Amino acid sequence: MTIRSGDEAVEAARKLAAAFAPQAGDRDRERRPPAAEVAELSASGLLGSTVPKRFGGPEVSVAVLAEVFRILATADASLAQIPHSHFVFLDALRRQGTEEQQRRYFTEALHGARFANAQSERGGRTVTDDATTLRRTGDGGYVLDGEKFYSTGALFADLLVVRAVLADEPAGGNGAAPKALAYIRRDTPGVTVEDDWDGMGQRTTASGTVRLTGVRVDATEVVPYTSLFDGPTTYGARAQILHAALDAGIARGALNAAVTAVTKARPWFESGADTAAGDPLVVQQAGELEITVRGAEALLREAAGAIDAAEREPTADTTARASVATAVAKVAAARAALEASSALFELGGTRSAADSLNLSRHWRDARTHTLHDPARWKVQHVGRWLLSGTPPPRHGQL
Repeated sequence: MTIRSGDEAVEAARKLAAAFAPQAGDRDRERRPPAAEVAELSASGLLGSTVPKRFGGPEVSVAVLAEVFRILATADASLAQIPHSHFVFLDALRRQGTEEQQRRYFTEALHGARFANAQSERGGRTVTDDATTLRRTGDGGYVLDGEKFYSTGALFADLLVVRAVLADEPAGGNGAAPKALAYIRRDTPGVTVEDDWDGMGQRTTASGTVRLTGVRVDATEVVPYTSLFDGPTTYGARAQILHAALDAGIARGALNAAVTAVTKARPWFESGADTAAGDPLVVQQAGELEITVRGAEALLREAAGAIDAAEREPTADTTARASVATAVAKVAAARAALEASSALFELGGTRSAADSLNLSRHWRDARTHTLHDPARWKVQHVGRWLLSGTPPPRHGQL
């Protein structure tokens, strides 16, 4: 199937969400890899929805893409997380790939091919430190060695996108060697993908370990990474707005579950109400939560619009404003997800804590996903922008 417009993308997401939601709790409880559901995602055409028009895609806006992720996450946050890196690395190709690379990989995406990340490592002083290397060979290619963790969706990938240090290249102004992205087939000799992710939440994202041993990489499979941040860019904001959309979706999904839980709860005897929904304190808390979640959703839309505007006119000012708006949306969505998924049990009462209902998945998904990058640093960047006009730094988390 081919997506031809933003409206079609949103409608496809709604249909998938309706299909994914009924078994989301069971998949989480059983840690059951959603192979069939991921195949449906590929068949839907959504994976090609950001492909530029000149390569045959609909090139949907960031606003549309964020809404697609929010809708999917409302149904199943684990499933919605899986294609995150797919879209991030298609964006990297759009910005950094050669004409031939873009034509090759965009065509695959239009046919449902899945790209997954192999970026983060367990070692290193910070998350930005990479030990994985690309070293030149005598025939003009590279050999890739290293180990990656949190490789979301790798088990279901057709292609893995590996961030690595170009070990033979001279160091840049910061004293570090430049980095690149290697777009390699998952079944390339020397690649091992392990299903060893054991997070308390987002249990079925297949975020395991990728081991790379003497992997041969053609020069045509390598795309520059470090230079993504040389000038004004929305690359980081685009990646982060999808994380914000996931959190906003988790928040809405938790609130929906709370509404259902209230219908099965008993009113507190002091309230004088006939039903839990008639308890004025339950009503008050539900109203507060709706305001919080709607606020996060509105900030998500605002930030997505700021990114779209910055992409039409990418200046230092417009891209900085887009990053700040995205930081605001991400913090608000994270807070909403945690608050709604916790208050769900207050609204539903003791019955909602039954393990058979598995309502804890909403909080576990929220708590796990919101650890992706610290909100406290986003708040710092927002505050500096507000008080002194200091633009946020350029990196993949803003």
